[in-house]
Amino acid sequence: MAYHTDVNCLRIVRIKKIKHEGSRIKTLVFNDENCRNAIPGQFVMVWIPGLDEIPMSIFCHSSSEDASVTVEKVGRATETLCGLKTDDQIGIRGPFGNGFSFTEKGDVLIVGGGTGLIPLAFLGERLAEFPVKMTFLAGAKTKDELLFQDRIESFTRRTGGKMIVTTDDGSCGLRCIVTEPVERLLAKERFDMVYTCGPEPMIRKIFLLSEQHNLPLQASLERLMRCAVGICGSCMLGGFRVCKDGPVFTREQLHSVRIEFGRYKLNFDGRGIRI
Repeated sequence: MAYHTDVNCLRIVRIKKIKHEGSRIKTLVFNDENCRNAIPGQFVMVWIPGLDEIPMSIFCHSSSEDASVTVEKVGRATETLCGLKTDDQIGIRGPFGNGFSFTEKGDVLIVGGGTGLIPLAFLGERLAEFPVKMTFLAGAKTKDELLFQDRIESFTRRTGGKMIVTTDDGSCGLRCIVTEPVERLLAKERFDMVYTCGPEPMIRKIFLLSEQHNLPLQASLERLMRCAVGICGSCMLGGFRVCKDGPVFTREQLHSVRIEFGRYKLNFDGRGIRI
């Protein structure tokens, strides 16, 4: 696939491989030169021919030229993606937005829930190349929805850190929501950076804890995105366009929109609704 200087240009890619991550989750592997240099936290727009175009976190594999998107079956578009086979084609635009900034030394706390583990696993693999000590908290509803557990545990151990797993039903790790052990950790340990991604109410809780303990924070948000280039306004959060100004935001940026963040979002017709 040729490199395009305009990342907004639609490229058609062939699915090279499909990995089954769970009963409702699959990873689609493809090759795209633009995605090869993606930064953890960035996203792509995935076009399903004849159906829809949706935003998805991108995962770039440092050991090969491959990139991938991990899909959870939650609606018509994702169900169609999960039904694709090797050699089927999809369209890709991007990568878009700003990614995470790397903390190159010190103690790092990473907190992810659900599909928020996708960009955080990408981030963790890159951070493991630096002299950091990583504590990675991974949460999911059930064991079957827990993503990349072996991979995360491997790179976390390489840094001399640890992985803590939580599930809502107790089928793996601790039976609790992922923010509960975060509160205990922050009461006794100090971190040089906190990274988080997942459901927005979860991120809001981590944000409030970072404010309470005066810790730097980077959070990757997900909102309704149609254009991905900051034109349509469907992803607005306060004065921020999540697709363009994010999706990664600092604690200071989230503080400026704290009344709306984690509480309200825009729906498909532009009305504000409770999260």
